[in-house]
Amino acid sequence: MFSALFVMAVTAGGIFLVDLGWQRVHLRPSTGMDFAHNDPSWNRALVKYVGLLGSLGFVALLYWLFPEYHGSYYIRYYQMLWAVVPPLLFLGLPYIYLIDRHMPEPRDGLWHMGMAVLLQWHAVDTRMLGQHLLGWLIKGFFLPLMFTSMCAGLGKYIVYDFSQLTGFKAWFDFLYDFLYFIDVALVSMGYLATLRLADTHIRSAEPTLLGWAAALVCYEPFWSLFGRQYLAYDSGGTPWGQWLWDFPVAYCLWGGAILLLVAIYVWATVIFGARFSNLTHRGIITNGPYRWTKHPAYIAKNLTWWLISVPFLSQGGPDEALRHCLLLLGLNGLYLLRAKTEEWHLSRVPDYLRYVQWIDQHGLFRWARPLPLFAIRRA
Repeated sequence: MFSALFVMAVTAGGIFLVDLGWQRVHLRPSTGMDFAHNDPSWNRALVKYVGLLGSLGFVALLYWLFPEYHGSYYIRYYQMLWAVVPPLLFLGLPYIYLIDRHMPEPRDGLWHMGMAVLLQWHAVDTRMLGQHLLGWLIKGFFLPLMFTSMCAGLGKYIVYDFSQLTGFKAWFDFLYDFLYFIDVALVSMGYLATLRLADTHIRSAEPTLLGWAAALVCYEPFWSLFGRQYLAYDSGGTPWGQWLWDFPVAYCLWGGAILLLVAIYVWATVIFGARFSNLTHRGIITNGPYRWTKHPAYIAKNLTWWLISVPFLSQGGPDEALRHCLLLLGLNGLYLLRAKTEEWHLSRVPDYLRYVQWIDQHGLFRWARPLPLFAIRRA
């Protein structure tokens, strides 16, 4: 657990050193701060600190309420919380005070949360409060999953015997898992590092039930309840390695294509820096793989599944192969729905609309016209 925290701290330190020292992101208008504005108020800061305590209590209540979080699976996550929360509480008030004094509009979601905890409902903007709680719900749901996966991967690599890396198959297995480890490590750090000073705060959370449903069903524990019952496209199929094992050149080329797609998927996460999280708007990314297409991570991940499971091959005959293909197309459709709900959410942001227009004219898939059903909805 402490090794995982160390990795996250070093990664965050490198990212924030570049962001704050070179790119000077703290001066961006999107932070909601203006250092020329100076209106210190311990009263507002204390209200926001109460809001911070209430936000942590809100997530803790959900962990206590739902049986999913009562088992031993998340033990390392809870150990991490015991290490992180006390310093957060100690540093929270001075940090809030310093940030608040430079905010021209200081009554943000944290302030409204504080007023709600203090039962000052006449001053609470319920929309801002709802968005604030959704943001904490997102962090409370995804951080345990990602951090636990990161700890499992790190534990594996700490004791990994690198002498066994002989031959393409060994390298493939290592690189495939290691790339996904990089992904969950960065994502875990991103869910923790929601800081207005670094311009990594949550601007808005996904407001629709459809968007939430499309995203959550792709993750445990919901995937076990839905995906494995209705979208089990790889059950009884012929894995790519078994199919090509007797053809070494084809095996290496096919496996190399899988690794390339996984690398693109991870690149799409890396380019976010400390700003990645599901179901949120934390800034518009237009560089890296996003320079060529929207949703490069979804495209790469879905193509990877086709290459790994090769559903068009089945020991059960053509009808079974067709069934597997249709099931995987159903999963692809689920990710298409995720992509479109994200676009509907971000279409409220002018920068994103300009990005979409540019991609429509210059992107890799500019030849593909969107279906009317999924056309971007303008705010």
